[in-house]
Amino acid sequence: MTARRTLRSAAAMVVVAASVALLGASATPPPIPDDPADPTRAAEYWLDGARIREAWQTTRGEGVTIAVIDTGIGKVPGVFGDAVVGGTDVSGAGTPDGRTPLGAIDGNHGSWVASLAAGRGAADGTGMIGVAPEADLLSISVGFGAAAAVPFTEQVAKGMRWAVDNGADIINLSFTTNTLDWDESWDDAFLYAFEHDVVVVVAAGNRGSGTNIIGAPATIPGVLTVGGVDQTGTASVEASTQGITIGISAPSEGLLGVSADGEVARWRGTSGAAPIVAGVAALIRSAHPDIKAIDVINRIIKTAIPVPDAIKPQDPLYGYGLVDAAAAISADVAPVSVNPMGDLAEWIRFFRRADAEPEPEPVPTTTPVAVPPLPAADAPSEPGSPLLPSADSLRYGTLPLIALTLPGILIALGVTAAARRIRSARVPVRQIPDSEE
Repeated sequence: MTARRTLRSAAAMVVVAASVALLGASATPPPIPDDPADPTRAAEYWLDGARIREAWQTTRGEGVTIAVIDTGIGKVPGVFGDAVVGGTDVSGAGTPDGRTPLGAIDGNHGSWVASLAAGRGAADGTGMIGVAPEADLLSISVGFGAAAAVPFTEQVAKGMRWAVDNGADIINLSFTTNTLDWDESWDDAFLYAFEHDVVVVVAAGNRGSGTNIIGAPATIPGVLTVGGVDQTGTASVEASTQGITIGISAPSEGLLGVSADGEVARWRGTSGAAPIVAGVAALIRSAHPDIKAIDVINRIIKTAIPVPDAIKPQDPLYGYGLVDAAAAISADVAPVSVNPMGDLAEWIRFFRRADAEPEPEPVPTTTPVAVPPLPAADAPSEPGSPLLPSADSLRYGTLPLIALTLPGILIALGVTAAARRIRSARVPVRQIPDSEE
């Protein structure tokens, strides 16, 4: 458990104790001002469809911080007045507080996302209200495309770390890259969030925007990827996509959002489904201050409303089913020891190992071989004159040589003598004339 979680748990215990003392036997928070006749509030069909109003009877997200890494949360007093407790810009084009909307087209996107997650609503029960209206917000502004002076992957990595270091319990990412893979800098950034017990909620993407299958960061192990459904709970064709990493589904059509100028706009996409789930995660962490991030995710998927005919246990369109805020807070769900959406650290060890330092080559080992000792040498003979033969040389060299050579010499001499006698017998006697005598 982190020090931040310990402090928050202690604070929550004090709040609960004070509530019990003031309210007696009932610790149920007072009802949120909610005017059903207000057209804006009535249009938020997900408040009842996902049983969010029922969850409000237990908690409204107090004590939890949601970081919105997006185009910046506008300065709308009635909706975000006291909600945004900090912020920064990582795009190189925004203001230091992260509250200046970035992008001519996407400038309102961050405000829409934030209003769905933790919009405050008006005191009289009218106007746009978020899923966790008492949770705090962090505004981390990023720029898409030409709206930024810093590469997008670098913005996200820096924004993730800033969010963790500044107290985020939940990080919402309502964007996609339309590619399954991601930059290696995200390995460290997302792992940093997981190691600090932060829930990371990610939008799956939309077919209407060209995302036919999920892309990063929705493909990163450990994040809770959110698919989108329409008002009937059916998977949206245009405002969602498909993929094996989708963990939960939430409304993505007919959504409302407060723009940076305070106007309420209609929009659609899993960019809106994700903050609905992020708000539910905030309600869970508020109701269970000691709960771990992996157990927050597990509660959301284990208490999901089943979808008829969907593939079990995890459907590529719906994930584990439709989000149910009340059940996620109150159901009896056993804790888990691993993240049900995957282990990024294990993924890094397996898929990035080719880029790791090579292992040292093994050192060959030798087994000694026993060599029998050589026989003892003969004792040296007595020393003698080097000019005279020794007894051994006479015995084994000189005498045998004489024995073999002498007969040969005698035979050769005999043959030579015989040959001379034969030749002498054959020569005639020459007669000398008288005159010459």
